[in-house]
Amino acid sequence: MVIEMQEKYIELLLKRCLKVNQKTPLFISYNKIIYEFVKKVQKYAESLGVKDIYLDETDSNLVHYTLENYSLEEIERCALFNASVWDEYAKKDAAFLMLDSNIPHIMDDIDASKVACAAMVRSKTKPVYKERQLKGEIAWCIACVPNPLWAKDLFKDVKDPVNKFWHTLGKICYLDEEDPILFWNQELMKRKKVQDKLNALEITKLYYKNNLGTDFEVELGPEHLWSSASSGKWIVNMPSYEVFTTPNYKSTNGVIYASKPLLYAGKEITDFYLKFANGKVVDFDAKMGKDILKEIIASDEYSAFLGEVALVNYDSPISNTNLVFKSTLIDENASCHVALGSGFNECIKNGEEKSSKELLKLGVNPSNNHVDFMIGTKDLLIEADTNKGRITIMKDGNIVL
Repeated sequence: MVIEMQEKYIELLLKRCLKVNQKTPLFISYNKIIYEFVKKVQKYAESLGVKDIYLDETDSNLVHYTLENYSLEEIERCALFNASVWDEYAKKDAAFLMLDSNIPHIMDDIDASKVACAAMVRSKTKPVYKERQLKGEIAWCIACVPNPLWAKDLFKDVKDPVNKFWHTLGKICYLDEEDPILFWNQELMKRKKVQDKLNALEITKLYYKNNLGTDFEVELGPEHLWSSASSGKWIVNMPSYEVFTTPNYKSTNGVIYASKPLLYAGKEITDFYLKFANGKVVDFDAKMGKDILKEIIASDEYSAFLGEVALVNYDSPISNTNLVFKSTLIDENASCHVALGSGFNECIKNGEEKSSKELLKLGVNPSNNHVDFMIGTKDLLIEADTNKGRITIMKDGNIVL
């Protein structure tokens, strides 16, 4: 059963999410712990006629050793964190498959400044990739793959946690359906209907409240667009249950409480809040991980401002598992979320054709970083100023349009 799900998963990722063909170079980024799965991906890609496949492997144990023993200056110069090969493949119109496989707690003893430094080196050393990604010129997809350590941490009392993890992933990615590709095409049409309704409302401001303490407002510019996985040629997140847009980065005011933990480059942040004034984080705290949260906020000139707001129903396949996966990809698709850092060109009318200066003028955050965190709860209320006046768009955690 697991082997069959893996086969369906690989077919879904390559044929639907990335739409690779024999002319498409394929770039696969992954953790060494899932190499056996990656070999299956490589074999399937080769069966499709793909000739140029680059395997970008990360060894978390080597990363840990390097961060533990290198200074910040040495980390900045270290080839291990240089991602310039991404640019080489971006120039070749490659499809990028990023396979996320969390190894819990491996970075717990590493200084937060070193973790953040390595993450920013990776981001800054692939500017061509980032530019082409934001313009929608290259195919890319992030997807999760279970590993024994992650599975054991997630399903502590289960006899075969890896098997359990694969069956759980199968349900939230519809791998248990006879034809997952057909099912996802139908599912994405539901997102399309929601985004079309939101775009028709011409929203100017959103107001969020819940009993955790979240109470904030954020403006949307006159040229904003709501988007989803149905909007482009590719599915960039698997799974994907969100409808999202880019706010005016200078317009957030109030306080936002995270509803789930955030795992950033192997460091966990729990029970945290951010307070905003005129768009910028002016105060924050966390029960655990305040040091890495501080590094995220201070990553660059714009990383203390929002770049994304996203709507996800509380009553949804991932949320209904009642699990916290500690993977941003999965957890953000179980919960309404926002992101510190860069905004999306696609969420501005004709955004892919506009210059960086034009996008900045329209309020699109140009940060090098993009860090999603979850804020959705069962009692979340979101109201909006629209061309129909003030209306409720989300009540008790679910969209009510």
